[in-house]
Amino acid sequence: MGVVLASIAPYLAYIPSPARGVYYVGPIPLHVYGLMLAIGVLAATRVAEIQWARAGHEPKDIAEIAVGVIIGGVVGARAYHLMTDYQLYTHDWVKALKIWDGGLSIWGVLGGGIIAVVILTRRHHYDTLGIMDALAPGIVLAQAIGRWGNYFNQELFGTPSKLPWALEIDPAKRPAGYLQYATFHPTFLYESLYCLAIFGFLMWATRHIRFQRGQVAALYIALYTFGRFWFENMRIDPAHHVAGLRINAWVTLGIFIVAVAWFVLAGRAGEHADGPYTSEASGAPSAPDPASPEPEGVGAD
Repeated sequence: MGVVLASIAPYLAYIPSPARGVYYVGPIPLHVYGLMLAIGVLAATRVAEIQWARAGHEPKDIAEIAVGVIIGGVVGARAYHLMTDYQLYTHDWVKALKIWDGGLSIWGVLGGGIIAVVILTRRHHYDTLGIMDALAPGIVLAQAIGRWGNYFNQELFGTPSKLPWALEIDPAKRPAGYLQYATFHPTFLYESLYCLAIFGFLMWATRHIRFQRGQVAALYIALYTFGRFWFENMRIDPAHHVAGLRINAWVTLGIFIVAVAWFVLAGRAGEHADGPYTSEASGAPSAPDPASPEPEGVGAD
């Protein structure tokens, strides 16, 4: 038994990477990165429908804006990536169109997605902040799923590591200066697990905490950026630096500050969210309408 364990020990000391990220169904190539994104989108849409329905609205409202929000997110994600990592495409601009090879920035997703949400909710006369609150848990779940696409592409890993859960990376995928190392921190796994934890917390919190409109979305962004700052600084893929930090780390820090300010200001605004985030959901009496007449015998002191 000891001989068997000794023989397999080297293979248990790291997480192996997939040999490829593309599989074929007959003549049709199936890119796992794209598949993970598609599964994430479906999961996010379903969670948003559940949250929106719990808020007392029609689930079909989410379906009416979903395609536009997805398009806005993808366009924003690719545009941000091309602006911040343009050097990767200066010799092959056709490669810039191959989104299945990676290169979709979460900051672009948020920027493009928020713009799309604002436009589409205004057009359909939906509550913009309410929609954002409903979308937030599903988005972070989609991120947790989508990070596994990075695993199949062997990208966005961290510094060299000898930990038992270190990720094996093929020599061809290792950046310059790291060819002598075989295993690295699996930042995709760290971020995926962190996003799952945020998802679980948000789903619990929206059932037990009385939020104001917009606070759930702000809380999601604040929690995610708090963790992403550390994951970003673990990565070793080529990136532009400013004052010793990667540009995306500065962006993360800035968005975190904005999200915290948004959460605080939304709380001070005192606009209660619909459905599950109000006292009505827990059975407590709701605040009286100031425009309605007072019952007989009841008046102000």
